[in-house]
Amino acid sequence: MDTLSALPDGALASPASDRNAEPILKLLRAHLPKSGRVLEIAAGSGQHAVAFSSALPGLSWTPSDPSPEARASIAAWTAEADLSNLQPPLALNCLDETTWPDAPFDALVCINMIHISPWSATEGLMTLAERVLRRPGGLLYLYGPYREAEVPLASSNEAFDASLKARDPAWGLRDRDQVVALARSHGLTLTLRTEMPANNISLLFRRT
Repeated sequence: MDTLSALPDGALASPASDRNAEPILKLLRAHLPKSGRVLEIAAGSGQHAVAFSSALPGLSWTPSDPSPEARASIAAWTAEADLSNLQPPLALNCLDETTWPDAPFDALVCINMIHISPWSATEGLMTLAERVLRRPGGLLYLYGPYREAEVPLASSNEAFDASLKARDPAWGLRDRDQVVALARSHGLTLTLRTEMPANNISLLFRRT
């Protein structure tokens, strides 16, 4: 939810993307396959797509976002990076199955989307993951803030949740266990939960 500032080349820059790219990359490097196809959902400015595809050259990285502005930014970052394994952005919308790719992927990466979208988008994400992660062991990676029954909610996350709901009542921090249960109903098992900077967590699911 950072303010995005336009860059001269037409790309957008998100301070949050710069801050969290390295800790996320460290985790992805440990759990993604050495080669294969990755689909990034709600790729936003495109900074993560460039950072991750550059650091993981064995993976073909396909970013996506329903926002034309975001896709223009992704395209600008992609052109500047000139990486052979970074694909053009898709106009994928978790709420519209007609925009979903038919091809299989080895991993899905979704960073900071679930709390800035209606619950139906998370339902769509899990349906999409079940559809495109066709091999056992396929990875779904989620990053962001969550409500957790056993973890006191940080005051900063409580304020963030209130600000999200003020912008759209359908937004807000999700209950981790509800997300895990939804994933399980789509053949995805939680294999790792790990704390990340700024009161975020990473959740890793595997296709069964």
